Amino acid sequence: MKVHELRPPPGSTRARRRVGRGIAGKGGKTAGRGTKGQGARDTVPLGFEGGQLPLMQRIPKLRGFTNPFRVEYSPVNVGSLHSQEGDTFDFERLVAVGLVRKGALVKVLGGGEIARPVRVEAHAFSKAAEAAIVGAGGTCTVVPPPFGNGRPPARGNALTNR
Repeated sequence: MKVHELRPPPGSTRARRRVGRGIAGKGGKTAGRGTKGQGARDTVPLGFEGGQLPLMQRIPKLRGFTNPFRVEYSPVNVGSLHSQEGDTFDFERLVAVGLVRKGALVKVLGGGEIARPVRVEAHAFSKAAEAAIVGAGGTCTVVPPPFGNGRPPARGNALTNR
């Protein structure tokens, strides 16, 4: 075995260096901060540029984009319909059972199995869900969204507070 082959045992840790605790060992006096200046004193916030408008505020396009016309659906799996009693599931029934919240758009997904014929009304169906419901002898009815066909009304302060 040579010196360069030495390794600490697996799982072992070393205590972190505590700087600024006297002149013994490393990290005494200025504690690795250099001499004087802003960085030697208190903390400097991340992204601070000395009072100049920071880069993240100057270029907001780099922060991403939120689509104001996004349509969000509340998912309901076919298996959860099978576990409920009854053979008709419209929006009011799904709210009463507690599968969706009032005012939400419903999309039926193909998770789980269904073995009995049911009639389901929802705003959208996945292909797997439609195949499972029709395969069990049921029917799928697509209900138009409350905002009509096309795009929903835009959301967000930049678009609605005008």
